Amino acid sequence: MLTTVLFLTTTLLVCLVHLRKHVNLERRSLELREENEKAGLNEPFSLHPLIDENQCIGCGSCVTACPEQGVLGLIQGKAVLVEASQCIGHGACRTACPTGAIQLVFGTERRGVDIPNVGSNFETNVPGIFIAGELGGMGLIGNAVEQGRQAIESIRKLSEMGQGNRFDVVIVGAGPSGFSASLAALHHKLRVVTIEQDTLGGTIAHFPRGKIVMTRPMELPIVGKVRVSETTKDKIIDFWKKVERETGVKINYNERLETIAADRKGFTVRTTRGEYRTRAILLAIGRRGTPRKLGVPGEELDKVVYRLIDPEQYRGQHVLVVGGGDSALEAATAIAAQPGATVTLSYREKAFVRAKATNRKKVETALVEKRLRVLYESSVQVVHKKSVAVEQNGQVILVPNDAVIVCAGGLLPTPFLKEIGIEIETKRGTV
Repeated sequence: MLTTVLFLTTTLLVCLVHLRKHVNLERRSLELREENEKAGLNEPFSLHPLIDENQCIGCGSCVTACPEQGVLGLIQGKAVLVEASQCIGHGACRTACPTGAIQLVFGTERRGVDIPNVGSNFETNVPGIFIAGELGGMGLIGNAVEQGRQAIESIRKLSEMGQGNRFDVVIVGAGPSGFSASLAALHHKLRVVTIEQDTLGGTIAHFPRGKIVMTRPMELPIVGKVRVSETTKDKIIDFWKKVERETGVKINYNERLETIAADRKGFTVRTTRGEYRTRAILLAIGRRGTPRKLGVPGEELDKVVYRLIDPEQYRGQHVLVVGGGDSALEAATAIAAQPGATVTLSYREKAFVRAKATNRKKVETALVEKRLRVLYESSVQVVHKKSVAVEQNGQVILVPNDAVIVCAGGLLPTPFLKEIGIEIETKRGTV
């Protein structure tokens, strides 16, 4: 009898603790969602979970599994996105869900995302042309690395590989997916050439020094398991350079793709250096190869650039940063920390809907310390030699200026993709 009472008492206590935990989580989730909706932070930027309420049992496994704290929560016994703009598509929530209630989708009804038509084997609607990494919507380093590896697994199964005097595959781009694919091709002894218009690392190579980048443990061909979740741009680039030296993988840097033409047995790829005949092509070129420009008078001046490399070069200068994503906020706060620098941040929206909470807090701190000026709902009108005209709420503000950094993202190479026959679909909350 006593044993039964003790068992029931212990069980009741455990249930009460569990219930209290869920109640607290739901209250905090509701508060966060309301705060984010008021601030305009309830729109996911790209890949994010779509939760089926009918299948969700409210266990909270997805909330616990998500590496980005605060993205998911529980409300009325169901998992929900409470800070959707901070989701970067890890996919840990889908893996953790015991009922299969979560699938990862691109875009929403309000904000569509253009994605090339790519199958589960990474082949596009054009047979023989494959896409991996950021261009296909996968921006997270770990995901891009895995896609590059898997794409080569699909390519090596194509017919007529290793025949004739043509390459098996031409890989375009040496970012995370392109570098991984190059290693995989080397491992499988494919006849491969990798071209890169810039340097090793792709978009990551253009991040400011010391920038923190998120990834997950990944399987890098030839190297094996790489256990890393949070690191800096500099460390990961140094690691890849070391792998490049030790494996002997060959990458043709400063060689840009110009045209792709289908032929009887594959494709002819023309670059700034020459011509390659190949059975297959893997496009790992990212989505930001062409920066989005302002389209205003004076933008052609040398003081206008589209990425921040070293904040120290702006010491003692008046700098305008344009944009509202993480790169813009990171650039603005990094420069604001330099001696003698004055920084103005111009953004067209009323809130930083695409930036991480940590970067928004840095901006708030810089504002309190009066190291930064933010012009919400503003747009650049004219770039002058010593100033910039910025319009805000119908009023033109003349900002003293020595340098302009435009962090407005990049343009999907849609015309090029359509020219070679690849279909583009606007995703609005679909897989």
